[in-house]
Amino acid sequence: MQDPFIRSEILLGAAAVADLRHRHVLIAGVGGVGGYVAENLARSGVGKITLVDHDVVSSSNINRQLVALHSTLDQPKVAVMAARIQDISPDCEVDARQEFITVDNAEQILRNSGAEVVADCIDAIAWKAVLIQSAQHLGLEVFSSMGAGNRLDPRRVRVAKLNQTETCPLAREVRALLRKNGASLDFLTVFSDEAPRPAAPQEPVSGPQGRPRTVNGTISYMPAIFGVLLSGMIVQYFLTAGENEKNN
Repeated sequence: MQDPFIRSEILLGAAAVADLRHRHVLIAGVGGVGGYVAENLARSGVGKITLVDHDVVSSSNINRQLVALHSTLDQPKVAVMAARIQDISPDCEVDARQEFITVDNAEQILRNSGAEVVADCIDAIAWKAVLIQSAQHLGLEVFSSMGAGNRLDPRRVRVAKLNQTETCPLAREVRALLRKNGASLDFLTVFSDEAPRPAAPQEPVSGPQGRPRTVNGTISYMPAIFGVLLSGMIVQYFLTAGENEKNN
């Protein structure tokens, strides 16, 4: 069989493709955005991916999440995504962890994983801030997704550091939490500067970590755009890091 990464090698060169095989990313949240991050990192040849998500696939995920099929309903998202990655890139080492990230375990999860980069695809504001702060405390590079829900216009998706985002309520709340706790805002995010449409009223969420939350409207392509952009930023970071390491 022909090398599945031959087209990447034409674009990047053999040394860069080999370097990507030694890179390790932890993806927190394997839903709409995180699934696309995981898939595109695997297709880029990243050698190790840690997946962290406590949730299982539900029918309401089918309109936007790679892991969501009628055949995967009620299965852990991390298990479904891990199997998909192995089918794409059998040599990729996948660590699937069905866990809920909290203030009590975030730093331990990150430290034990051995990852060098964190892709934050969590939608719960408090735990999102906890993850980012924990990663910064450990000196890990963070790339974060802001709110893709309640948006419709793909032309309004942007890449900027958190302190340069605008119009996104999720980004505003995360900024406030990080500032309060003395954390840095100097990391790249994907966000939309489209004014969000109204969400549905709060409804309870089942499970041990269930809590009332607002339910956002979603469309198939917006989380995909966020995830593809986030994965592209991570791959570019690795390519630059590899060049810098080679030249030093």
